[in-house]
Amino acid sequence: MSENIIQLNQDLIHTQLKDLVKNSVEETLNSLLDAEAEQLVNAERYARNEERKGYRAGHYDRTFTTTSGDVNLKMPKLKGVAFETAIIERYKRRETSVEEALIEMYLAGVSVRRVEDITQALWGTKVSPGTISNLNKKAYEHIENWRNRKLKSKTYPYVFVDGVFLKRCWGGEYENVSVLIAIGVTEDGYREVIGATEGLKEDLESWKNFLVWLKSRGLSGVKLITGDKALGMVEAIGQVFPEAKYQRCTVHFYRNVFSVTPKQKVKDVAKMLKAIHAQEDKTAAREKADSVVKKLRGMKLNKAADKVEESIEETLTYMNFPSEHWRRIRTNNTLERLNREIKRRTKVVGTFPDGESALMLVCARLRHVASSEWGSKRYLNMEHLKSMVISEEEGIIAG
Repeated sequence: MSENIIQLNQDLIHTQLKDLVKNSVEETLNSLLDAEAEQLVNAERYARNEERKGYRAGHYDRTFTTTSGDVNLKMPKLKGVAFETAIIERYKRRETSVEEALIEMYLAGVSVRRVEDITQALWGTKVSPGTISNLNKKAYEHIENWRNRKLKSKTYPYVFVDGVFLKRCWGGEYENVSVLIAIGVTEDGYREVIGATEGLKEDLESWKNFLVWLKSRGLSGVKLITGDKALGMVEAIGQVFPEAKYQRCTVHFYRNVFSVTPKQKVKDVAKMLKAIHAQEDKTAAREKADSVVKKLRGMKLNKAADKVEESIEETLTYMNFPSEHWRRIRTNNTLERLNREIKRRTKVVGTFPDGESALMLVCARLRHVASSEWGSKRYLNMEHLKSMVISEEEGIIAG
């Protein structure tokens, strides 16, 4: 029968290893600071020669936060020459990686209280709410620079636009205001968050200003813009990007039809609508739409039939593009998923005190998601679009 001869105290080992690493970091940094001081003075400690440029005058203690915990630095004092270290920025109290980690936690939507707990667990020191607030201001600056950056791709053939409504204080009252968001698919087929701004009432003026702003930052080569039929959106697209086609999101179209359909008949109507967009080309889809309208009128669903008859054409624009892209460019689903992620994060806030805080939190979440696999994974194979453009120029394919 075997017995445990050796027993390990895991907590003790972990603490000792942590202290060992911390002491090693502290010793290394102090050695580097001494070496820098010697280089500036041009003489070793206590050495007397004519070439020396200054003298040591002791040191002062300084606490420096690292990922190994707080370390005590002995900062050299010099006479005759200013001591400027290249290792640590002047007045900096924490390692850059620590500061970046705190900002990243904020960008990921971690609450201030949670950040305090995390820093206590990781580095043995609890970061104060004031420090987090200062870092948030720094994060705001980074986010604002990211939001106003020049777009990196030469062209964005596909663009998806939508608005998400949030509650915020506006004119002394709490009202629903929108944040307009745009996603572009680059010429290489990758998704990119290309813009987010406060749209207030999501009207013509808001959409026009948003699209003009995107264009001023380098949005070009747009062939198709997909969105729901928000007030003023279609007219704004025609004014700012007259060469682009408009695709009404088929999912939003279905919802509009369902709004005037009895609940017990929604499933049957859904099958009919999906059959329209399952056709092999636009001609067949139009013919199917005509038969669906007749069938709806026969079912006494005249309002649903009117909506299909009036709006079906703007939901078929995607059929002018490669069939390999149809499933992903006919809806706003890629943007709707982002909107759900935004609402999940903003739900805990409730009502925002002003527009800046709402916009910054939305942009922080967008930036965080865009830097993940979402932005690095190819969304569409754009070779299909390039070959179609060439074929259209040769007159083989007609829109």
